[in-house]
Amino acid sequence: MALITLTCISKVSLFQPFSSSAASFGTNSSHCHVRSVAGTFRNGRPEDRAGRAVVRAQQRPTWLPGLDPPPYLDGTLAGDFGFDPLGLGEDPESLKWYVQAELVHARFAMAGVAGILFTDLLRVTGIRDLPVWYEAGAAQYKIANAPTLFVIQLILMGYAETKRYMDYISPGSQGQEGSFFFGMEASLEGLEPGYPGGPLLNPLGLAKDIRNAHDWKLKEIKNGRLAMVAMLGIFVQASVTHAGPINNLVEHLYDPWHRTIIQTLANSSS
Repeated sequence: MALITLTCISKVSLFQPFSSSAASFGTNSSHCHVRSVAGTFRNGRPEDRAGRAVVRAQQRPTWLPGLDPPPYLDGTLAGDFGFDPLGLGEDPESLKWYVQAELVHARFAMAGVAGILFTDLLRVTGIRDLPVWYEAGAAQYKIANAPTLFVIQLILMGYAETKRYMDYISPGSQGQEGSFFFGMEASLEGLEPGYPGGPLLNPLGLAKDIRNAHDWKLKEIKNGRLAMVAMLGIFVQASVTHAGPINNLVEHLYDPWHRTIIQTLANSSS
């Protein structure tokens, strides 16, 4: 009995016949060959004479199906879907730095979005008398004045970022004894650059085996990218509507057919 075999690496293909007995399905990133072989069916699945399944496929998801990803983005990085239209990661050292930069920005965005939504919810519901998020920096706080808070933030964040950079240059160095004040290095396991771990930054003990924690890394970077897009949306929203995200949500739910992004942008330009 003649069977049809298909071998491909793709999700989207274009049909290109090249002979009467076989056909090729090609894309920028792969192609599939279809050919006739002798074989049988077993348990509803086609097999060749050696008893092997004759349909074999390997697929790698890309940000645009059918697009050939750059060779330096081979799928080993967490969240690598072959997206680099500007070719920023061609240099291996630059790629390592961009990976760390994206990870840090993603974490800041997740913290920022969560903080904005939480404080805005407290403000709108009247639970706390808080300024809207884009005016919070100009507000006066009882614990200290604005210049003092700025200097404290500069020192603390500068110290943390310096230690992070030192760990990037020399992986594992910041987990050694004496690398932090008051023995804080004992709370950091120094799993790998960008993932210090330990009870201080990983209190739930998730992904202790960081080299086999691809799923956790993928979840983090996906949520981080979503948070960066959300943060951009919150910026634009505040600039156009001069209100917080919870206020905008309440207005939309109150009149969903007339309080949309289309009407808002149209009214802002008029």
